Amino acid sequence: MVSKRAAALDVLIEKAIVDAYGDDEQRVGFLTMLEEHLAVPFTTRLLGVEVTVTRIDLAVGGIVAICTRGRTRQVIGILDLPLPTPPPAGVEWIDAYRRWNG
Repeated sequence: MVSKRAAALDVLIEKAIVDAYGDDEQRVGFLTMLEEHLAVPFTTRLLGVEVTVTRIDLAVGGIVAICTRGRTRQVIGILDLPLPTPPPAGVEWIDAYRRWNG
């Protein structure tokens, strides 16, 4: 039996990958949904330092968060990004991407 949360994530996954063929196109579908729904910028802590997630992008191997602190910029996989409490609006799209990427 699928939990309500898993079923809700499955609905998001379907929205992201509709009409997409293959992993690359499906990943672009998730990027589009993240760009539309994830409230960016937001702050979080990365290795004990506060950073600002300024945007989401596509890189070889997956979707990444562009994190900045002053003039320093760091790219981190969106699935490895520690999220703040409370998380930003639209975080369910990261959860859906994680489930799809599973």
